[in-house]
Amino acid sequence: MKMSALFTLGSSHLRFSGRGSLYLFTCRKQCFSLSIMAPAADAKLTGLVAATFTPFTTQGDINLPVIGPYIDYLIEQQGVKGIFVNGTTGEGMSLTVAERKVLAEEWCQKAKGKMDRVIVHVGCLSVKESQELARHAAQIGADGISIIAPFFFKPKNPEALREFMKEVAAAAPNLPFYYYQIPALTGVNVQVIDVIQDIEQLIPSFRGVKFTGSDLMDLGQCVSYCRPEWSVLYGVDEHLLAGLAMGVHGAVGSTYNYIGCHVNKLVSAFENGDLVKARTIQFKMQELLSYAMKLGFDVGVNKQLMSELSGLSLGPPRLPLTPCPHAQAELISQKYRSVFL
Repeated sequence: MKMSALFTLGSSHLRFSGRGSLYLFTCRKQCFSLSIMAPAADAKLTGLVAATFTPFTTQGDINLPVIGPYIDYLIEQQGVKGIFVNGTTGEGMSLTVAERKVLAEEWCQKAKGKMDRVIVHVGCLSVKESQELARHAAQIGADGISIIAPFFFKPKNPEALREFMKEVAAAAPNLPFYYYQIPALTGVNVQVIDVIQDIEQLIPSFRGVKFTGSDLMDLGQCVSYCRPEWSVLYGVDEHLLAGLAMGVHGAVGSTYNYIGCHVNKLVSAFENGDLVKARTIQFKMQELLSYAMKLGFDVGVNKQLMSELSGLSLGPPRLPLTPCPHAQAELISQKYRSVFL
């Protein structure tokens, strides 16, 4: 049975839908507490969601035994109880369909009774493969599915993208469906507001957008248009405070794997009207990420940083990404410690 998790943040709240009873999370200095509310059907997705890395062995094969400890780490050390799997951070487009199925099933099984939400990215260049992954996500008990726009043969307008989304969503009509916008990687630059207007008539299961872009006008229009049951989830970690000011309902990001507990404090401060504290934490995030970007910051570097900070053995990235030199990851780790600890 789904339960609704409520972050109590002064006079405001951040709500997750999920499973569980009562939890107290700590992040070295006891970041916050979390209580679980009464059952809720198809509750709105809000709060922080970690875009998970895919663990590989040193030989480059998927490494399933790491997933259980990974989930425990997110819950116990970061206070993060929502995950977005097989996406950009998870190198989903570098995985085979078979690998994506195995990974999605393992994430769902290990998250059962622990995580509030497991959203599975099922986007592929082929609509048929996306449908196959969507059906599989429904079979294994995922809490939602998401797709990026196909990016080799690109949809030429919002209508073509909406039709692609419709065909995928129809393969799992009972799962909440989220459009994942990331134009920097897909090259599909259609305005999201043009994609989502009246989309509930085309896709009844539509529940929101993972908005990974810096067009705040488009973001604001999406938030303004958003239906009560929809969620606009911001995907640019270093701009999160701006997204919150625009009214986003939550965030999906890679850095929440290892600084989630600090970002929960940012969200709490914002909800309580303490903009000075919220800005201070956002500026710390920007200081860390700016430093990392100057050294060269991609998924491979980010993955190695997560390994360094969490102690989890996530392995190398898959080609064409290349492994991060240990010295580079250590420099970023030291910067993290100087900024946050």
